[in-house]
Amino acid sequence: MRLLSVNTARVEHFVATTGQAVDSAIRKRAREGAVAVGPLGLDGDEQADLTVHGGPAKAVYAYPHEHYAFWTTVRGQAQVAGALQPGDMGENLTLQGLQEGKVWLGDVLRFADCELVVTEPRQPCFKFNAHMGFNQAAKLMVQSGYCGFYLGVGREGRVAAGEAFELIPGPREVGVVELFKARMKGKG
Repeated sequence: MRLLSVNTARVEHFVATTGQAVDSAIRKRAREGAVAVGPLGLDGDEQADLTVHGGPAKAVYAYPHEHYAFWTTVRGQAQVAGALQPGDMGENLTLQGLQEGKVWLGDVLRFADCELVVTEPRQPCFKFNAHMGFNQAAKLMVQSGYCGFYLGVGREGRVAAGEAFELIPGPREVGVVELFKARMKGKG
């Protein structure tokens, strides 16, 4: 398992291709070098709406790179121009080799200099639609189950693109996929 990209953004106001005006930090971009991880997330990262993003339980958002091919295809079908790059799902960490079906609440992602604890799956909102450029993006995230997951900070430190990490199993009582399906029932 490997960390492909570390991504951050500041809150910005933008008008999406759908015409919707949005304040968001969903437009994450890759950072060079090691990035500090504090109790509320990555240095240089912000969240626009702290009622649904951020805080100790949602300090960092991770997303599997393996799902990018799916999103490239559906954006093409929706006639949305532009290539996707790491951070375009709004994730702080673009991961390779770890998908939602292998992750449970309480599992730990151990990096060389920090540890992050899986807390819950992401629930897509209208800002994801606005950022992706078509109104069915959140619905497709629900239907596909390609949601990614939030992480709390178990041990502060630094992370850098290219580094390997290991998954340390937690209690294995609630899986990310099962919790996502339960929360999204009837929304897909």
